[in-house]
Amino acid sequence: MSTTNARETADAPDAARATRARRRVVTGVLTATVGGVLTGVLGGALTGCGIAPTDVIDAGEPATGVRSPGQRTADVQLFFYGPSGLRSATRRAKEPVDPEEAIDLLMKGPNHAERMRGLSSVLPKFPGPLTAVTHPGNVVITLPMNVKLLDSGSLNQLVCTAANARVPGGRPPGEVTVTLVGDTVRIGPMVCGGNNAFPVVEPSPTGTSTSRPTPVPTPGQPGPTDAGPTPAEPDPTG
Repeated sequence: MSTTNARETADAPDAARATRARRRVVTGVLTATVGGVLTGVLGGALTGCGIAPTDVIDAGEPATGVRSPGQRTADVQLFFYGPSGLRSATRRAKEPVDPEEAIDLLMKGPNHAERMRGLSSVLPKFPGPLTAVTHPGNVVITLPMNVKLLDSGSLNQLVCTAANARVPGGRPPGEVTVTLVGDTVRIGPMVCGGNNAFPVVEPSPTGTSTSRPTPVPTPGQPGPTDAGPTPAEPDPTG
């Protein structure tokens, strides 16, 4: 074997290794480039379909991804006050929350993420727990105090939070009636509309809408349903 052939044979493995190294570099560059292009295309497609990138939801918990078709998320709506008035704060829940559970969360005030949005509560500190009883389409909240002492802001928070919780009957939140009772005094029924609480409005026999006020009884005095039958007037011909 000549000296030239021996040298070529010795250089062959080095040349092969250099070729494989160049292939790995080219493959890595192509993979990074294609991956970047696909990421941009898929990100744009998702955004165009109304699916935002994974982010932090109102409750301060990370989103779990795209919801499967037909899958309902159990959310709870709590109502707090912000710079522009009453606003709802959505929190993720493991299962639907009833009005009493929602009110318990409301009484704890806004969480860190909600405070960062400028939300706060105007509810006072109550001397005891609040309870809520539900019936189809309505909620009765019992407070450990005279409900006449509540300001309108507190009424708005309680009524709207209860109406947006899980209430039997299948009514939308705007049609759920909420009544507040405390210290023998009753306020309501009320509904949540436009992020505020309003008395229930019913059509009158003449076709015009009139509100149906609920009389507020004086403590210790009989209410309108406790006064008993009206005595009959004497017969003038008797």
